[in-house]
Amino acid sequence: MPKLKRLHARHAPAVLAFELENRAYFAASVPDRGDDFFDEFIDRYGALLAEQEAGICAFYLLVAEDGSVLGRFNLYDLENGTAELGYRVAQHVAGRGLATETVRELCRLAVTRHGLRTLRAGTSRENVASQRVLIKAGFVLVDPADPADLGGESGPWYQRDLVPQR
Repeated sequence: MPKLKRLHARHAPAVLAFELENRAYFAASVPDRGDDFFDEFIDRYGALLAEQEAGICAFYLLVAEDGSVLGRFNLYDLENGTAELGYRVAQHVAGRGLATETVRELCRLAVTRHGLRTLRAGTSRENVASQRVLIKAGFVLVDPADPADLGGESGPWYQRDLVPQR
């Protein structure tokens, strides 16, 4: 059974493999990260770990029993009880409810581990699968997003107000 794990230095090779294996699949629905992302991966990965250590962001991986990465689930810009959610799952597990289940789990962690009250997520209009995940996970449509927030694409913001678990 896959487990949601906090990003760690030891995950770097599996994260790189995940990104490379799914690059074309991701590029069909979100702007491609570009060759520089892969050329500078180690430095970028180190910067992510530093942001996480500073409490600015929280990065998670959905890891299979064999150690491979099935998805990335991230909380960006943690501030004043709010954060932005971003996620991507491997092509071979897409469409099975794994993203929805993991986003729900991350919402619980956002409250219990990070003290958050609100999550926001933007998605391009064309990324219908991501919109379905957000709606199934309890997010509601709130505003149009600035294309600058979505890699030049137009689309909406979704939001979920979080309730502390009792």
